[in-house]
Amino acid sequence: MSALRLYSYWRSSASYRVRIALELKGLDYDYLPVHLVQDGGVQYSAAYREINPQSRVPTLETPAGVLTQSMAIMEWLEEAYPQPALLPGDAYARAQVRGLAQLLVADIQPLQNLSVTAYLRETVHADEAAVRLWPQHWIARGLGAFEALLARRPHSGDFCLGATPTLADVCLVPQCYSSRRFGLDPAAWPRIARIEQACAALPAFQRAAPEQQPDAVS
Repeated sequence: MSALRLYSYWRSSASYRVRIALELKGLDYDYLPVHLVQDGGVQYSAAYREINPQSRVPTLETPAGVLTQSMAIMEWLEEAYPQPALLPGDAYARAQVRGLAQLLVADIQPLQNLSVTAYLRETVHADEAAVRLWPQHWIARGLGAFEALLARRPHSGDFCLGATPTLADVCLVPQCYSSRRFGLDPAAWPRIARIEQACAALPAFQRAAPEQQPDAVS
């Protein structure tokens, strides 16, 4: 049994981020699937609530204890396993990377969650057309801003900020995957598309891909 145990769902973009970070750092971990749809959602079971009271994935069990929230998990990984680094050495550059990452994980991803679209259907009584338009609107708005921020940065490498992937790239690739699920092609944003292509060529990103996970459904 590995020292790290990841509770994950193959299609969860938050879990996908953590898988990429683990793979980029070359860390061994056990994968424990948590099906977010089956039987009303395994994340709501009493057993899983004991592990993560928020009933969300990912959750990472470490020798020091249990961690939740993908950004907190990845920041811990960066401190506990600093090489290869996913944050630049310069303080300003680190802030830039964190800003890009937070745009994706705080401004876009929460609005496309299953819990949000379920609320739109069941409580707001939105029809399916409106439920489809909701994530498309927020994704397009967020990716447009992300593209504009990329345009301000000097192009000095294939990734969001330089020649190697950072936490910004780790968060961008899962959002691109989710965007396609909601009917938006990231190719509409050329800089984002180029970065996604560069990431897709790396084995760590390939191993972390949703379709490569043991609980993936075709």
